[in-house]
Amino acid sequence: MPIVSASTGLHETLALLTSQLHPDANHKEDLVFLKDVFSERSISYLMKIHDKLKQYEKQSPTPVLHSASCLAEDLAEELQNGPLEDDERELLLLLNTPHIKAVLSAHDTVAQKKFDPVLPPLPEDLDDELEEESVKIVRLVKNKEPLGATIRRDEATGAVIVARIMRGGAADRSGLVHVGDELREVNGNLVTHKRPDEISQILSQSQGSITLKIIPAVAEEDKLKESRVYLRALFDYTPFEDKATPCQEAGLPFKRGDILQVVSQEDATWWQAKRVGDCNLRAALIPSVQFQERRLRYRMKVASLPTPVSPKAPTYERADKEDCDGKAALNGKDVVSPKSKAAPAFCGHAFSWDFYSASLRRSFRLRRDRQASPGDAHTPDGEFLIYEEVVQYAARPGDRPRLLVLIGSLGARISELKQKVIAENPRLYGLAVPHTTRGRKAQEREGVEYHFVTKAAFEADIQNGKFIEFGEYKENLYGTSLESIHRILDQKKVCLVDVQPEALKTLRSAEFKPYVVFVRPRIPESQRKQFGSSSSLGVGITEDDLPEMKQSAERLDESYGHWVDYVLVRDDDAAGALAELQLVLDRLLQEPHWVPACWLRR
Repeated sequence: MPIVSASTGLHETLALLTSQLHPDANHKEDLVFLKDVFSERSISYLMKIHDKLKQYEKQSPTPVLHSASCLAEDLAEELQNGPLEDDERELLLLLNTPHIKAVLSAHDTVAQKKFDPVLPPLPEDLDDELEEESVKIVRLVKNKEPLGATIRRDEATGAVIVARIMRGGAADRSGLVHVGDELREVNGNLVTHKRPDEISQILSQSQGSITLKIIPAVAEEDKLKESRVYLRALFDYTPFEDKATPCQEAGLPFKRGDILQVVSQEDATWWQAKRVGDCNLRAALIPSVQFQERRLRYRMKVASLPTPVSPKAPTYERADKEDCDGKAALNGKDVVSPKSKAAPAFCGHAFSWDFYSASLRRSFRLRRDRQASPGDAHTPDGEFLIYEEVVQYAARPGDRPRLLVLIGSLGARISELKQKVIAENPRLYGLAVPHTTRGRKAQEREGVEYHFVTKAAFEADIQNGKFIEFGEYKENLYGTSLESIHRILDQKKVCLVDVQPEALKTLRSAEFKPYVVFVRPRIPESQRKQFGSSSSLGVGITEDDLPEMKQSAERLDESYGHWVDYVLVRDDDAAGALAELQLVLDRLLQEPHWVPACWLRR
């Protein structure tokens, strides 16, 4: 390997390195790839540019002239005053092109270091109107962005008062406008008799230089340090549809699942927040928890809707074709008890199972004792869906893996995905072994297919709350226990469980830190044209099932979507769905994720 000195440029170093790459039998593919990358012409150009910039930094050149534009104008004037040769005519044309003029103007700006905008002179009659020590003239330069301040009318004095300053906005960056300041004029126009919405419109429509005449507050509030409170939004919000917002332009639109950083809670009604991942550093307004809950309760009262205690349960359907055995139900394949048999209740909810047959029209009905009515902004437990405080969590060496929970709507075939993931990498992923009271078949092994227990032992475990879900089929009980999940996690494997959504109320805790994946089938827009016998979403599913499948997915999303970390939309391409789920699992093991803050508090 040749010796590279400190003075050798990056371009030369790259060329030397490329010449030394000789593929051998062990790393031939990697070295060939590396050589191809280093030999790319674009990489070579980038390296040359890098070397030139480093050379520029060392030389620290200074401009020869601070007014290249003036020199060009003088030269053009001289050329126009006499006869021109061909090269002189060409030079004159170049000097008059807008691109050359723009380059020379930029050169002069940098050379003269005139980066500040040019503001008009101050008015000469300030002292005649107000005492010098009581008035403040503020000059701001803004583009199309909002000014970043809201105003209100003082009920006692009628004065126009600055109500809040948005963090990161033009007013905040200037450091010249503060909460409590009295606004008298905007660009020389008196605003004392104007409505706040009229003043806001003037400010929002103004661009470039804005002159504000302000009476400073008696005591300006010190800026608070930016908070580090992060919230996951549990509802969609559009400020332009919210008549209660003090300034629609200052509102922050967000979708359910967005992570919001709250930077100010000084106002009990409207918090200031940023959306994590946005490049915009300016904060905007979101409704506070107290305000949003208060108006949701008011809407329920106006609509004569009582606070939900135990409304009629929803129906959730799943269509995984499997043998007529209780194992199918517990492994995500629907085998359920006859409709006439009452469903066993536990942990505050109940469900029943129906047998599925491809030759018969199936009827899956998983009953629940709680449900949020369509359009309600609350959970099945009656809690309002507003925000959830979250923090970023990354597993440390020695931590148990997070539990992966799969929930699915009708036609999702989540059991198929789960089984394939475990079959491809059994050392990394595991499956909780269910319990049953039926007899063991000849080919079955204790603790492998099932844990075989007596009915008395099973019922005792039900009373002791050891199952996350269970049910009955052909007078035999089947259930998935918490202990079976712990056994997989203690082996440092990711445990995949396929449960009904209500089980999340038990699993969603610091103990398991579950990552929830909602699997839903892709429903064609034009059902009759795109869905046929040659391309189906599952065995036994017909065209008539599509509306029911769509409704099933919507109901599940409506009631439990706020607990979902990832939505996997699958079609009849099982390989594509498996690859997508595998990517989700890889990220789960390698990347930090947002989790409820209460999971990490001791």
